[in-house]
Order: sequence, then C-alpha cells, then structure tokens
Amino acid sequence: MIKQNISFLKFGYYLAIFILMVSCTQTKNKTVLNETDFCSSIHRNDSLSLSKELEDVSSLMKSKTGVYVLEDGSGSMVARAWLSEYAEKTIDIQYFIFSMDNIGLIACDYLVRAADRGVKVRILVDDIMVDADIEDVLTLDSHENISIKVYNPGVNLGKSLYSKVKKFATEFRSANQRMHNKTFIVDDKVVITGGRNIADEYFDYDHEYNFRDRDVLLLGKETKKVKSSFNEFWNHSLSIKVTDISEDTVENEDNKNKFDKLHEYACNPDNFWPQVRTRIEKLPTTFDLIKSSGDLVWLDDVDFISDLPGKNDGTSGLGGGGISTSALVELVKNAKSSIAIQTPYLITTELSQNLFKEAVERGVEIRILTNSLASTDNVEAFSSYQSDRKKLLKTGVKIYEFRPDAAERTRIMTGELQEKLEYKPIFGLHAKSMVIDEKITVIGTFNLDPRSANLNTECVVVIDSDKVAGSVLKGMEIEFRPENSWETTLEYNPDSEVSNYKRVKTWTRKVLPKEIL
Repeated sequence: MIKQNISFLKFGYYLAIFILMVSCTQTKNKTVLNETDFCSSIHRNDSLSLSKELEDVSSLMKSKTGVYVLEDGSGSMVARAWLSEYAEKTIDIQYFIFSMDNIGLIACDYLVRAADRGVKVRILVDDIMVDADIEDVLTLDSHENISIKVYNPGVNLGKSLYSKVKKFATEFRSANQRMHNKTFIVDDKVVITGGRNIADEYFDYDHEYNFRDRDVLLLGKETKKVKSSFNEFWNHSLSIKVTDISEDTVENEDNKNKFDKLHEYACNPDNFWPQVRTRIEKLPTTFDLIKSSGDLVWLDDVDFISDLPGKNDGTSGLGGGGISTSALVELVKNAKSSIAIQTPYLITTELSQNLFKEAVERGVEIRILTNSLASTDNVEAFSSYQSDRKKLLKTGVKIYEFRPDAAERTRIMTGELQEKLEYKPIFGLHAKSMVIDEKITVIGTFNLDPRSANLNTECVVVIDSDKVAGSVLKGMEIEFRPENSWETTLEYNPDSEVSNYKRVKTWTRKVLPKEIL
C-alpha cells in the first residue's frame, strides 16, 4: 500500500511537470514588424526629468514614503512608461513573467530608449515563465547599458524539452523554487510593485482574457529597502547572466540600428488602440497628475517585506515557509475585527484553515474573494481549492468567487479595449491584497497557496493607513457584490456555470499534489 501511494505521488509529480512544460512552451502570436517610419512624429519632452518632477516632494521623501495605489491596467502601464521615459540614472526590473507580446514590446522599447540615453538597466527574470526566444533576450542584453540575468535557470531559456524534464525529475524541489517577486525601481527613488507581470493580460490588453489586478507605487524612504532586496537577488548565485546560459550569439551585435524594428513596432498606431497612443502622448502630465490627485498619501509606517533568494533550506521537504509567509501569519493572528482578502488561487492546508478558524472564533469576520471555475486561468489550482472548499467554509470564512462577466470590469478595464471590441473579454482575478481591521493594507505577489508559502520567493508591502485601507476596501466591497461575484456556501457553488468539459478537466487535475500548486 505504501509503495502504491509513493508511485501515485510520483505520477502526480511527473504529470505536473508535463503540464508545466506544455504551458511554458506555448508562445503568443507576434505581429509582423512594419517597415514604415512611425517614430518620426513622436518626441520626448527633454525639459522633463524624474528629479525635476520630484523636487517639490524631495524633503518628504527623506523621512516618509509616498503611497499611490494603481488599480487599472492602462494607468499602471502608463506609469511605468513615464518612469522609463524620464529616468536619469538606473532602472532595475524584477519579474516572474515577461512576455514578448504587445505590452512586453512596449516595455522593451522604453527600456532601450532609456539605455540609449545612458540609463543603466538591469533586468532579472525568472526562467520558467519567460515567453520570449533566447535570441530576443540576448539581443536586448547586447545593448551596452542593459544587463539581463535569469533566476534559477535550466527549465526554459536555451534548454531542450528533455533537459527541462530532467531538471524536474532529478532536482524537483530546486526546479520548483521560483522567483515570484515583481519590482520596478527607477533612480532608487520610485518603485512599482504588486501583482502585475509583464504581459498583455495584466494591463487589460488581451482580446480574450484579462486580469483584475493591483499594484502600488512607492516614493521615498521605503524604496531603499526594495533596492536592497533587488541587489540581494541580483548578486545571488541563483541569478545567472543570460550570456552564460546559452551558447547562441547575437547576429549583427555591433549594428547600431538593431533595435529599429522594435521602435517602429512600438510607434505603430495599428498595434495599439488609438486612445492608448493618446495616453502615451500625454506622458509628460502623468506624474504630475499622480501627485495632485489627492490619492498620493505620505506615511511613516510602510514596510516592504521580501523573501530571500532560495526561500528556505528545504529541510522540511516542500514546506518550510519564508519571511513573507511568517509576516502574513502574524497579521492574521493580530487581526481584531475584520480581514478582507483578494487572491486568485485559494489552496489551504490544515495550518491555514486552523489559522482562519481561530480568527473567526475570536470574532474576526473573514471574507475572501477568489476566482470561480468560470473565471480562473488555472484549473489545477482551482481543483485543489475545490477539494477543500467545504472544509474552509466550515471554519466560518465567507467565500466569494469572481464572475467572468463581472460588471465592475467596465469601470476597471481599459476603456480603449472596450470601445474597440464588439464583445467583452473574460475578466479573471489576479490581485493579491488584504485589508485588516480597515486600517492595514497588504499589496503584493503572495497567493494564498502552498507554492507562495513555501517555494516561490514573494514580496509584499504592508501599509498602515486608514485612507489607503479605505480606498482599497471600497473597491473590494464593490467586487463582493452579486453583480461581480457569487457567494459560495455549503449549499451552493457556481461550478455549474461552466461547460462539462471544463469541469471534467478540473476533476482530472486532482491527481496533482497540493504542495506544488
């Protein structure tokens, strides 16, 4: 019986590896680059710079942290574009997913332009979810002011399917330790961090499926801690220069015009909704609007928390926790009246179920919004949640499942997309946020699942502010409403809203071990 159980577990592991490999080798269609000169009419405002825009808040930045929550995808993209356009010294980027789709190409265009001005750009990406050809990555790295490293390589870039599977088969735990951190640091003064990766669907640009997500922009004091964390990852032995993981060479490496096609693609209005180009043309006013919005809050108590590279020593098998896990557990333990949570994946263990149960028993109301089967992009994760859903409900936690046709998407999603298409894409949840006692807000990369708790490195920002908590909670309250989510109970769940095929597909995933989801 023991041997049968071990064999069954191994089967689950290797099935997971196969699914993971298939998902990681699927690439998105790319638009053919146009030869027409679309960039001649687009000019940067040379009178602007980040330091000039920060002059009026420079004294505040020495002792406080400015906090501005980025709710909509287009606004979050434009904020990144503005910061790239007017950076003066450095841009440091750390992401789990980096796709060479429209958003990825826009991002690369701005980074190359910044590098052309002398800005030093460092890009650290996790190997497993880089959706780009190794040649493209090497070409970007060949710029004299751009350096790219890959975290924990061996499962994607420059590797054959055989070597990828071998890595999982022989080094299962280490292969599953991924860098899920997401940070965007400019001139060591401004940071964007949160749930969004670099891909169309995180910024409302995908035609079929988009995420409701959340980032936070930080100015001043706490940005030093984010930079320190980035440097820890950059200098760690798990972070390898992209040129060291591939024997390929860049054609025409010394060609000064090698990025011309990239620039023309990013300038071509046919590749983006016209309103997006208008927003980008208004970039000079972007940062000023943020400062004058009334939603930029200056605080004493903001804490950026990040796991260390490599997470934990592995003595507990696939468990072990991490710095971010411990911090979130303490926040739940200290909650006095309420906890509102948004998480795309909700996979609980006996430990987390007991943690929530104890909180409910001392009078804390806990509400969790997660994806429904109809809105999820990850049936493997949903399958595990589905198996334990009733156990979690019995702890007293209230569960809401996001609707794929949530009415709120009309307000949150990029208007450019809605005006162009004759239909509305599916809307899924990707925000990883928590509001405790209507006072403390957590925005970050941490999903409520064993992978975030024990394997992936994660980072979160803990913000002690009634105003920020009130603003984030206001949006959460809207998304708890019936037009945006279904309330799931012991008697009802919305699984029947999907086809029989998707339900059967979800059921087949129950073979996968919870520990790696």
